[in-house]
Amino acid sequence: MPPVNTPAKAASATSVPGAAAHHTIAAMLDPDARWPHGKPDYAGLLTFAGAPYTEDPAELDGVDVAIIGAPMDDLVSDRPGTRFAPRAIRAASCPPGPHLEAKLDAFRELRIVDYGDAPVIPADPDTSHAAIERVVREVVDAGVLPVVLGGDHSISEPNVRAVASGRDPVGLLHFDTHTDTGFEVFGVERSHGTPMYRLVEGGLVDPRRYVQIGLRGYWPSEAEFAWQRELGVTSFFMHHVREKGIRDVLDEALQTIGAGRVFVTVDIDVLDPAFAPGTGTPEPGGMTTVELLWAVREAARRLEVVGADLVEIIPTALGSADVTALAGDRIVRELLTGLALRQAAVAT
Repeated sequence: MPPVNTPAKAASATSVPGAAAHHTIAAMLDPDARWPHGKPDYAGLLTFAGAPYTEDPAELDGVDVAIIGAPMDDLVSDRPGTRFAPRAIRAASCPPGPHLEAKLDAFRELRIVDYGDAPVIPADPDTSHAAIERVVREVVDAGVLPVVLGGDHSISEPNVRAVASGRDPVGLLHFDTHTDTGFEVFGVERSHGTPMYRLVEGGLVDPRRYVQIGLRGYWPSEAEFAWQRELGVTSFFMHHVREKGIRDVLDEALQTIGAGRVFVTVDIDVLDPAFAPGTGTPEPGGMTTVELLWAVREAARRLEVVGADLVEIIPTALGSADVTALAGDRIVRELLTGLALRQAAVAT
């Protein structure tokens, strides 16, 4: 099984005081430095899981995964507010520790940093997309795997563009209520409902290795599904998850995607609103948190993941009191755990 898709890196030379839960990384701001026995998650600098923080690509040497915020929601078609999600997900995160089922701590197995937020501009989606792509590309060019916290689903376009430009098209594993393969939404071609259509048409995603899981509701139209069928996109609806079970659905999905580079994108509205009420286009009848967390971890363990994003969370409370942001944090944790399991399997 090939390792997490990052090149081999030399270990950093300087220890960061108080960073017992993290790999040694030099010349970074460590949120734990003032807490020799571990920082409470409600105190100190706000980073994802208390990870070391940098905005300098020169400090990415020796890093495996970089968390990036993309706080924009200018292209939503319904309720806004997901621009606040990167901060809310970080606030909902807890300190690292061993995964009680996987028996492994991703923050010990992988070198993980928080790379801050892309410098988005309100009401200027073109500039914001360019900024997101630039920051994600900095991470990719350093040989580091980007995990992006959105933001509306339009951010997947610059994310995948940064990962796939100049290379063969990537596969795409897409958890969502909606296909987001609209040709347009309200007459607008660039929207949170159109990124996957644009990525496929732009030659950045291989439609034969593109799988959607969790579809339900009343959109899009037959025209979009006909386009998907013609190109070979695979769709698993919620009735497939209900009838077959998530394990069989995921097995089929991963067999379809096969070997090669893959981007994973998770729209929080794939979850039933009972588990994730904070989103702009909720749709009853969705996945449970248990199903999604397992599926994301298992996919990251079995696929050659080269990037990922989590989108469409609208926070409504503070810290871990926000059940949707809390679910978002755990989705990222499961992804990281899957990546760590994959790397650990290669090491043995």
